[in-house]
Amino acid sequence: MKAMRRIISICCVSSVFAATLAATTEESRLSRLKHKIFSGPALARSAAGAGIAHLRDHPYEWGGGAAGYAKRFASSIGTHAVNGAIEMGVGEWHHEDNHYYPSGRSGTWPRLKFAVANTFVVHRENQPGRTPAIGRLSGAFGAGLISRAWQPASTAGIGMGIAVAADVGVECGSRVLAQASQARAKPPWQGLT
Repeated sequence: MKAMRRIISICCVSSVFAATLAATTEESRLSRLKHKIFSGPALARSAAGAGIAHLRDHPYEWGGGAAGYAKRFASSIGTHAVNGAIEMGVGEWHHEDNHYYPSGRSGTWPRLKFAVANTFVVHRENQPGRTPAIGRLSGAFGAGLISRAWQPASTAGIGMGIAVAADVGVECGSRVLAQASQARAKPPWQGLT
């Protein structure tokens, strides 16, 4: 039974990556996919998520110690890889532009509202305007389902809510970091009038 689950999970992940590579025509999308999965911040999020799961002993079948943490970390990276592949593939099909755009707003609450809305609505590539972030939501949903193929039975469920909440947090965090770096880039005398 375990061998069959592993074969199914490998087939699912392989087909997702193959579909993404076939649908992805731009080199920039491929580099963004690699960055989304293997960049320093992405690996840090995987490590942090695995650490939290390890402290909670979830799933308990993986046990404790270094071996348990390694399984949780590998599962987190795999889930991020599936999420990114689905998000990029569906985003390409739906003509979504997932680039970072500054809010142009001042004040904490207006920027925070913009960041939360940007998790669910993105710019379009083929025409002006914005569209629902179907790729991002599909990625969270699909990764929640596909990752259950390699996880123990105690993790039954979709797991989409945590992924979407993490996307909201990352979006808000990137806005705060962008604002902080802009504030540091100004010369100290610029604020004086």
